[in-house]
Order: sequence, then C-alpha cells, then structure tokens
Amino acid sequence: MTKEVIVESFELDHTAVKAPYVRLISEEYGPVGDVITNFDIRLVQPNEDAIPTSGLHTIEHLLAKLIRQRIDGMIDCSPFGCRTGFHLIMWGKHSSADLAKVIKSSLEEIATTTTWEEVPGTTIESCGNYKDHSLFSAKEWAKLILEQGISTDPFERQLI
Repeated sequence: MTKEVIVESFELDHTAVKAPYVRLISEEYGPVGDVITNFDIRLVQPNEDAIPTSGLHTIEHLLAKLIRQRIDGMIDCSPFGCRTGFHLIMWGKHSSADLAKVIKSSLEEIATTTTWEEVPGTTIESCGNYKDHSLFSAKEWAKLILEQGISTDPFERQLI
C-alpha cells in the first residue's frame, strides 16, 4: 500500500502568485504542543525570473544571520531549487506581516551596507561550495526586490 502524500508547494498555482511576498504555508503541531511555522519567502516571480546561484547562495548565508538578529525562533531558511525564494521554518506562531518586515529589513541591509567581510560562511572550512558566492549579485537582486515591494499576500499586492 502506497501512502498518499501531498506536497503543498506542488499544489500552489505558481501562475497566480505575485512576487515578492511572504506567505504562511503551514503551522505544524508537535506531540507535546510545539508549533513550527513554514513560510514561502518568494523573492522573484516564478517561471519569469530566477536568482543566479551565486547571488542566491550569498543571500542565503546573509539571511541565516540577519533574520536571527531580527527575530527569535528561526530554525532554517533554505533556498528553493527553482531559485525564486526560500522556505523559512520558525518555532512558534508568526504572521506573514511580521516576517515580511524582517525580510524587508534584511534585504535593505544587504542592498545598502553589507560588505564582503560581513558575509558569513565563505571559506573552504565553513561552506560546501565557497567559490559560488557573489555579494554584487546579492546586492543587485536585493535592490530589485525592494523596488517591487514585499507583499503580505501572495495573490493581491499588500505591501508592507
């Protein structure tokens, strides 16, 4: 007997969403009541654009630090294979609006003040593909995303 599995992200109509946005995917409850929230942090429009791997890789490393500086409870922020954004996994309940503010603030820092020395995990010892980074690309993409604004709704633009 094969177990029926539904992967939420494969059920999402990627032609209907309007990036950039922050979308709550799910709230999962553990056996003792712990809550984990999963967010879709969509930075570019699916099937229309994709962030190059070196820029996305650098954004990933920076978000790992910057999100934790701005809000407690981050478990993981992992890039989508399609290179249009990230899954953000958090302990506890959080709103899309709160996370959109954190993402916006983080991208503003990347775009304006971040230096190469501030990018964590860029050595052979600390990264599995340390040669594949680009702060220039990360900054340019952050600027483009911020110019469009970050929405708290994936289907109707509700900018923060």
